[in-house]
Amino acid sequence: MAVAFAVTGEGGQYNGRMTWFVVLSCMMAAMGGVIFGYDIGISGGVTSMEPFLKKFFPEVYRKMKEDTKISNYCKFDSQLLTSFTSSLYIAGLVASFFASSVTKVFGRKPSILAGGAAFLAGSALGGAAFNVYMLIFGRILLGIGVGFANQSVPLYLSEMAPPRYRGAINNGFQFSIGIGALVANLINFGTEKIRGGWGWRISLAMAGVPASILTIGALFLPETPSGLISSDQDKAKQLLQRIRGMTDVEAEFDDLIKASSISKTIKHPFKKIIQRKYRPQLVMAIAIPFFQQVTGINVIAFYATLLFRTIGIGESASLLSSVVTGVIGVASTFISMLIVDKFGRRALFMVGGIQMFISQMLIGGIMATQLGDHGTVSQGYAYLIIFLICIYVAGFGWSWGPLGWLVPSEIYQLEIRSAGQSITVAVSFIFTFIVAQTFLSMLCHLKAGIFFFFGGWVIVMTAFVYYLLPETKNVPIEQMEKVWKEHWFWTRIVGEEDEKIKVQGV
Repeated sequence: MAVAFAVTGEGGQYNGRMTWFVVLSCMMAAMGGVIFGYDIGISGGVTSMEPFLKKFFPEVYRKMKEDTKISNYCKFDSQLLTSFTSSLYIAGLVASFFASSVTKVFGRKPSILAGGAAFLAGSALGGAAFNVYMLIFGRILLGIGVGFANQSVPLYLSEMAPPRYRGAINNGFQFSIGIGALVANLINFGTEKIRGGWGWRISLAMAGVPASILTIGALFLPETPSGLISSDQDKAKQLLQRIRGMTDVEAEFDDLIKASSISKTIKHPFKKIIQRKYRPQLVMAIAIPFFQQVTGINVIAFYATLLFRTIGIGESASLLSSVVTGVIGVASTFISMLIVDKFGRRALFMVGGIQMFISQMLIGGIMATQLGDHGTVSQGYAYLIIFLICIYVAGFGWSWGPLGWLVPSEIYQLEIRSAGQSITVAVSFIFTFIVAQTFLSMLCHLKAGIFFFFGGWVIVMTAFVYYLLPETKNVPIEQMEKVWKEHWFWTRIVGEEDEKIKVQGV
């Protein structure tokens, strides 16, 4: 059922309803999150499957099965194994900058289509791999797909959504990531039981299902009004009227025209975004994805099954435990979708940060006192650790998970939007790569201290949000710059810049 609302801004009111056209378009676009989540879940699961390790990473398999002297924390320490996981993120990093140009020049839809096609090719190569080089090349293609999708999908969702529901719709991207990861964990749990040791091929090849849906669906997706405004204003207005469910969209359309006029004067958006007037957006474009990665969530996502095996839980039980954490992640993100536009972004950041910090400290303490270099923890402590990881995943699921994508996608003016989102995605990929490439080595050297390391970063990021991130709920995306002018710290920077411009104009 459509719900009418109006949002008051400097330029009047934005009228609009939540229409089925918007809902269905955003659901299809959010499949870009499903492919990302599926890859995260599948790569973590197959790296714990013994036939997969035996075929591609025999050194890791030997250490796990035969080396009784090696520390529990070092069994899976292999640069080749981490390269399998992290090669995707280097490819995604490079692809995100190409995606910026595609998104700006051709629109959001072609970028989504390119992402789905590349991911589809990578899934086929991974499922058919017969050596580690073929496996990693498939990962690179997957990375290109994820790079294009992560650059374009959050922008698409924010631009299509009515301002009042932008938080809920954009959080659908993280919800889709969670769905993808959960489905991957369920598939891993099933394929691990296949006799003959080829179940991992099904796990990798099944990534082609969501990729096919995204690729085919992208052919039927409408472009966003922001993507059309520079090439065809009449079509942009007709589309805006269609997605808002009414003819009176003048206020929002006028703001789009103004933003497009400014955007056309910008030939080099990456040079533009480093100017002083865009300093808050640039800081957030770098800080938010960085903090999202040093929550430690990708450690849990990539290596949960390996971590569970480290504390002595068997292969099948480890995969089942990952399914449980996947369900918790999806459920908490769904809760975030329901409440983010009511309670705001800052409140969820604060609650989630406190929750993650406490659970990480408890996990680190238990592992430090109960798990030595050899042997395992008792069953009771093992299940307590799983419970605390679920608490941690829930905290991330309604805070840094969805909001790490939502906030950057809604704070950029149109003239820097594509460049800003590319920086966000690039920073995310850089630090995802660093964390993925170094975690198993860090686990070997820091042991249980790894949880204290990430817990320390959670304190820093929670303080950062408290002092430096203004509330953005219900603010129309084309009027977002006003939140920085009203913020106690950022007004000193953007306010001074406005004064200089006024003086120069006089």
